[in-house]
Amino acid sequence: MAGAEKIDPLRLKAIVVGSLGNLVEYYDFYVYAAFSLYFAPAFFPKSDEIAQMLFSAGIFALGFFMRPIGGWLFGLIGDRYGRRRSLMLSVLMMCGGSLLIALTPTYAQIGVLAPAALMFARLIQGLSLGGEYGASATYVAEMGESSRRGFYCSFLYVTLIGGQLGALSVLLVLQNLVLTPEDLRAWGWRIPFFIGAGLALFTLWMRRDLEETQAFKNARAKGTGGGLRALWAHRREALIVVGLTMGGTLAFYVYTIYMQKFLKLTVGLSDKESTWVSAGALVFALLIQPLYGALSDRIGRRPVLLAFGIMGTLGTVPLLSVLSRAHGPWEAFFLVALGWIMTAPYTSINAVVKAELFPASLRATGVGLPYAVAVSLFGGTAEYVALWFKSVGLESGFYYYASAVIFCSLLVYFFLPDTKKTSMLDREDADNALLE
Repeated sequence: MAGAEKIDPLRLKAIVVGSLGNLVEYYDFYVYAAFSLYFAPAFFPKSDEIAQMLFSAGIFALGFFMRPIGGWLFGLIGDRYGRRRSLMLSVLMMCGGSLLIALTPTYAQIGVLAPAALMFARLIQGLSLGGEYGASATYVAEMGESSRRGFYCSFLYVTLIGGQLGALSVLLVLQNLVLTPEDLRAWGWRIPFFIGAGLALFTLWMRRDLEETQAFKNARAKGTGGGLRALWAHRREALIVVGLTMGGTLAFYVYTIYMQKFLKLTVGLSDKESTWVSAGALVFALLIQPLYGALSDRIGRRPVLLAFGIMGTLGTVPLLSVLSRAHGPWEAFFLVALGWIMTAPYTSINAVVKAELFPASLRATGVGLPYAVAVSLFGGTAEYVALWFKSVGLESGFYYYASAVIFCSLLVYFFLPDTKKTSMLDREDADNALLE
């Protein structure tokens, strides 16, 4: 049995370090969303609260449109110069973006330069994050042995969710133990960005001795890789990545980034209640990721993806409709947790599925670039689209929009071969074993 195999401690350490850096990247990126309720008035001086949220969500979405560029640039670096080098550069850029936000003056102090600086910082972070995902997903997939690859890769979203949970945890501590709401709005929102910059430097130090993957070493010995021309030769796989990602990333951002605003503006919870419900649901989501990942190692990737597609297509509209009328934070928590039960089959294994589609010479680019395109179009815009529907009085229209996008991904899952059985990673391992 797979579970009886001995775990290599050096391999496990490399996977943990590679995944842990992902946590810091996503903390830095999502702390913007967690604290936007507090700093939006400082940068966007509008009297309408929903208008402020639209402006801050718009800049959040703009950061996502840098992710395809980051996916291409850092994918090229990862495929030609190593996964480790790509991971080091991406976290260094994230540090710079967080530090810039922490130091940016408000609109009252420098006028329109304030939101312009905020936008520039988010573009830097978007570029960094676009490169981080492809490199980290490739690294963890290549370091994990075949029998546990789904389980190991599920920790990419454990750390991703952990990064957002860390952002919310900082918010809860500042809200309840350190600062008043007035202090948070005046200057306290800067604290988490300073923390993020420090954590990014710590991650850079952690990754200094990160071992390069054998798959990259073998590919480099055969010649350089990566680039758009090489990706064009695998355009079918790239389109599959876009299709299988679009519904999952939209669902993910509904239950993470947008949910805190939804709980406050639609359900009617207070700032603190919205934060507590979001944090509790994220803990639940974090815990169930490895379960689905391990399940995919036993029954295959395709059945798990189909479970998400079917549940998301049929369940999104009724779930969000009931949640919008929830009575109190406990009912809201259980409903959001139910949303995570539907979404986690995608989040837990999407990284390994993408890595199994591409050869080592192209893997970082093939995973990172088309994924970033789909996330930019459907994930990064989720909050903005949802708030737009709400602003025009048609909030329920967003529920149907989300269901339709998930249905499109479901069609991809129906025709997708089970990558556990056709894995390029396993094929490469077998070929290299014959050469040894």
